[in-house]
Amino acid sequence: MTEFLTAAFYKFVELPDYAELRAPLLACCEGNDVKGTILLATEGINSTIAGPAAGVHAVLAYLRRDPRLADLQHKESWSATAPFYRMKVRIKREIVTMGVPGIDPTLVVGTYVKPQDWNALIEDPDVLVIDTRNDYEVGIGSFAGAVNPDIQSFSMLPQWLAQAPTLHPASGKKPKVAMFCTGGIRCEKSTALLRAQGFDDVYHLEGGILKYLETVPEAQSLWQGQCFVFDERVSVGHGLIPGQHNLCRACRQPLADADLESPLFEAGVSCPKCHASTSDVQKEGARERQRQWELAKARQRSHIGAKLNTIS
Repeated sequence: MTEFLTAAFYKFVELPDYAELRAPLLACCEGNDVKGTILLATEGINSTIAGPAAGVHAVLAYLRRDPRLADLQHKESWSATAPFYRMKVRIKREIVTMGVPGIDPTLVVGTYVKPQDWNALIEDPDVLVIDTRNDYEVGIGSFAGAVNPDIQSFSMLPQWLAQAPTLHPASGKKPKVAMFCTGGIRCEKSTALLRAQGFDDVYHLEGGILKYLETVPEAQSLWQGQCFVFDERVSVGHGLIPGQHNLCRACRQPLADADLESPLFEAGVSCPKCHASTSDVQKEGARERQRQWELAKARQRSHIGAKLNTIS
């Protein structure tokens, strides 16, 4: 059985020539049968790619030949099916969109905490633990006791941080804050933002939830549930073993078994979470895409129109 290697990586680093990197990088990926998404911006690179192990390692080696990316770190996991259907290298304003000018994690950022030291930090009653992910991600798993900002996109986090009473107590004393996200990239920006706003005791989980699930034994873990990932695995658990969640092809949110049994669920068209937000015309267009996807699958071909999630 063919196994696919998935590599997730990012780095905040000045890449003024980021647009010029796109074409040769795309050619390298396609030449090595690697698929996924790579985001390039002046502030760095953010990516999840997958394919044969030799191909993925060839792409990583290609990137690390650039002195600015020589120390690029990545996380690996394996799956029996292809996590991605096509390869995209995109030019962006930010590699993770926060929308706050002047925030630079290469200049100031929170204190990194190793996965093996994370439990001791978040069990401290004086530490405010914040999950910086979107509400649908938090909905299937998080750390015990973590605060859920209840946001639909990362760009909504700055406003929540500015208004959250727990971050701005009447005493005026700023709390000790620990933040976490899927792979670490959102925490780099969010802790950089808090530091810029005068918070001194700010920490974040190095390598994110994925590194924690890979490193910390389940018996010692404070993680509850599954971790949403932005590829066809949908979710992973301890040891980065793929979970049992499905994905709504319309709204891209994770679905539990109960969602699949709902009368509002229609494969490729809608689910209980998005049925009311799309018109009949949109649903019919989704039905046609689903029919094309099923036809391509029956012919054992990849459907070129298959949609993928954005990166964490």
